[in-house]
Amino acid sequence: MIIVRSLGRQDYEPLWRRMQAFTDRRDAETPDELWFCEHSPVFTLGLNANREHLLAPGDIPVIQVDRGGQVTYHGPGQLMIYPLVDLRRARLGVRDLVTGLEQSIVDLVAEYDIKARARKEAPGVYVDGRKIASVGLRIRRSASFHGMALNIDVDLEPFSRINPCGFRDLEVTDLHALGIAASRDAIEARVRAILLGRLGLSEQAVVSD
Repeated sequence: MIIVRSLGRQDYEPLWRRMQAFTDRRDAETPDELWFCEHSPVFTLGLNANREHLLAPGDIPVIQVDRGGQVTYHGPGQLMIYPLVDLRRARLGVRDLVTGLEQSIVDLVAEYDIKARARKEAPGVYVDGRKIASVGLRIRRSASFHGMALNIDVDLEPFSRINPCGFRDLEVTDLHALGIAASRDAIEARVRAILLGRLGLSEQAVVSD
């Protein structure tokens, strides 16, 4: 069973600290949670990120964080998907979780007759070589936090200020540019259903807070 939280707009760092605190204090009886939100504009750098990929951040804050991966951008119009899951209890490996996240987006866009795919050498989801979703996780005490960012209808200009995920000349797109006009709430609901099915988890409650 998993508790789903729809958190609306959140500043990045306080929510990241909240994820850390949740993970640190959880025990064998703590229910898993799945958080959805969007962030105010921010660039985040993963544990091993090379700052050379941060080209011209300008007035957008830059935060060094404890996930895997390089540099990425978060902002309004993205759907952030944060699975806080006890992987051992759920009988999931890290690769199972990454694949579940990626395939939930592949399945989502397939409902609109759009073909997407994941790439093992560069985690995330791509449509015709353009990245639509990025993945970066941290596992602590067999529990996951951080997660996936799905571009729904986002200002793509900030991605030109970085080498997204450490790749020069990587193009980024969003659902709106692909002709998918569904609302953010509708997209969140479908991603939730598909992802929980992929991971073999059942929903206990949906909470807005």
